[in-house]
Amino acid sequence: MAGRELILFLAMTMALSALGIDLLIPAFPEMRVAFDLPSGSTLISRFISAYFVGLAVGQLIIGPLSDRFGRRVLLRAGIVLYAIGAALTILAPSFTLLLVARVVWGLGAAAGRVLTIAIVRDGYAGAAMARTVSTIMAVFILVPVVAPSLGTLLLTLFTWDQLVLINLAAAGVMLVWTTRLGETLTPDARRTLVPAELRATAAHVLRHPASGPLVVAQAVLFGGFASYLSTSEVVYADVFGRADLFPLLFGGMALLMGSVTLVNGRLVERIGLDRMLRTVLAGYLTGAVLLLTLALVTGGRPALGPYVGVLALLLASHAVLIPNLNARAMEPMGAIAGTASAVNGAVLVGAGGLLGATFDRAYDGTVLPLTLALVGVGAVATLLLWRAGVLSGTGRPTRAR
Repeated sequence: MAGRELILFLAMTMALSALGIDLLIPAFPEMRVAFDLPSGSTLISRFISAYFVGLAVGQLIIGPLSDRFGRRVLLRAGIVLYAIGAALTILAPSFTLLLVARVVWGLGAAAGRVLTIAIVRDGYAGAAMARTVSTIMAVFILVPVVAPSLGTLLLTLFTWDQLVLINLAAAGVMLVWTTRLGETLTPDARRTLVPAELRATAAHVLRHPASGPLVVAQAVLFGGFASYLSTSEVVYADVFGRADLFPLLFGGMALLMGSVTLVNGRLVERIGLDRMLRTVLAGYLTGAVLLLTLALVTGGRPALGPYVGVLALLLASHAVLIPNLNARAMEPMGAIAGTASAVNGAVLVGAGGLLGATFDRAYDGTVLPLTLALVGVGAVATLLLWRAGVLSGTGRPTRAR
């Protein structure tokens, strides 16, 4: 497997993780009824948060193991665990056990997230890695375009738990496809699993002046996006009274993000990684302040059109910032790509997911809490990029030990 097939395979491997979320979002009202949750309850967002917990923890386990045993065997094991978690979700008799099953599901999904980045880093670096990651992310992001609409359509024929069977089928296809994947980690690059060395390696990633701040910046930005992801269904229904438009608007935003990510892949090598980050961050901050102003002058209930328009700018900026920050943070980590990708991904999903869940609890029936969160994460990310030398142009990545 190489070239376009490899990129498509890696994109679909990451998309498998997204499918576990996006296909089921339209089923939230049915799931509330199934598990005796109040109508409109945001408790259902824990269905996503539990998945993120497994996704974060799983990466910390799979990443170091892949540095020792190779990428391919861990990827196959992760896909099998993904299928087990999906099956347990169908069988869960209570909401608590449903969340436990979702953690297991997330543990399996972690393999696709951490190993895709590690496999790319095995063969690329710098702007070339950013371009490849952007291409993969563009395909990956297109899943939310199809999944909610597909889920809405299928719910007219099937129950929510029957939708999970689609995830099981997708996992089976990817498991078969892995037979064409070659091992990208050479035997001489494999590392030991000595606990002290693993701790030192993880600490090295977080303390590295060119990587650590960017790892945290990704997590902070993801926290804002996770809150949008978890509350968008409720916002469109309660604030705007247009629950019927949710699949269309949610999918449209994903289509925009996928398109922008693909354009980023074409531009980043021409413009330069740091310059691209500086430019898009400025756009993100401008959009966040504009959205907050719009929310304040309307009491948190702006007109749908302006809200969607400014939110589109923020999500497009997010779609460029994340793959570029990832590539910039991974640049000096070629010798420890698996562990570095695991730390990167665990902090992104774990800390970002928890931050997003915190924002979710602030929901008050308006868009004001979300807009405040987006401004806050943008400001913190700016400080972290400045510390890493991205904004000043003084940061120079150096190789890992």
